[in-house]
Amino acid sequence: MHFSLALPDGTEAVSTFGGEPELVVVGDGSLTEGLELAIIGLKKGDRQTLELTPEQAFGAWDEDKLQWMSRKEFSSDLALEPGLAIAFTTPSGDEVPGTITEVGAERVNVDFNHPLAGVDIVFSVEIIEVEEPAS
Repeated sequence: MHFSLALPDGTEAVSTFGGEPELVVVGDGSLTEGLELAIIGLKKGDRQTLELTPEQAFGAWDEDKLQWMSRKEFSSDLALEPGLAIAFTTPSGDEVPGTITEVGAERVNVDFNHPLAGVDIVFSVEIIEVEEPAS
């Protein structure tokens, strides 16, 4: 499928239109529940544009997902600055993205919210192909 995620003012966050389509498997966790619900039932050639609330898209922004970390936890050759996105590894081995929001002498503040958390999203989709699951 081709898709785009944009802010209500038209600012595009991501788009596959004009490039390679994205392979999506419904139920594999690659899309949020709200985005999956928006494509269920669509057929090849269908196009749809929906306005989604934060709860339907990437969730509300959560202050509890801000975390102060010691600068010692970062590589000394990494130029830490606000806006820098870094992949962090959880104790279970999963990778989660975090964005540096503040850099102090001893500590660094990292935001683990999704970059589009807390904002309304315009989700546009075009279904290129639909494959039924193998039985």
